[in-house]
Amino acid sequence: MGRTTPAARGGKGATPGRRAVLIGGGLALLGGAIALGEELSRSGPAGPTRPRTPGGSDFADARWVAASTANYRVADRPVDFAVEMVVIHVTQADYATTVRLFEDPRHEAASHYVVRQNGQVTQMIRELDVAFHAGNRWYNNHSVGIEHEGFVTRPQDFTDAMYAQSARLTADVCHRYRIPVDRRHIIGHVEVPGTDHTDPGRYWDWPRYMKLVGEAMGSAGRTRV
Repeated sequence: MGRTTPAARGGKGATPGRRAVLIGGGLALLGGAIALGEELSRSGPAGPTRPRTPGGSDFADARWVAASTANYRVADRPVDFAVEMVVIHVTQADYATTVRLFEDPRHEAASHYVVRQNGQVTQMIRELDVAFHAGNRWYNNHSVGIEHEGFVTRPQDFTDAMYAQSARLTADVCHRYRIPVDRRHIIGHVEVPGTDHTDPGRYWDWPRYMKLVGEAMGSAGRTRV
């Protein structure tokens, strides 16, 4: 977006993220070329383990499917790290493949949520914890990652149901952490400093999405403990 990112946010010395996908025993790419440095996202203090409700989710409409513990770091957000941003991703795979990859410890990456084309939301990592989704340590520590089922080259993958439910999810996150609903705080993966990713891509309708998020703020805040 052409804005300057402060060094504290990883703008200086930031490194791209690695999102290699293991499909059928072979190596493929999910959302772009392999980049180096995701291990930097794993560094930092390990937060205390706050009691978790088995199968519990932070967004009331989400179903729970647990990601591999190798794909995130246990933390105690927002106590140890303030949650300040939402990062929008596109999976570059179908839903089933995406979930399987996030369950695979060899994948070494996952987002907090996956939104299907039919609007179903799956949470795979608690918002308390740091997901390895952005390829940048600061952004991983301080953001919630939301994947969207589809491909950046296919505008038809971004359905009305997906936009609507994703907007409700993002509004809920923004409501709970008092994140401003603007494009400095709700960004695409492509805008993360040091990334080699292009998602959500040219066909993601940002004006429409931001309007939906703003409209959803009035009913936001439905959570589970």
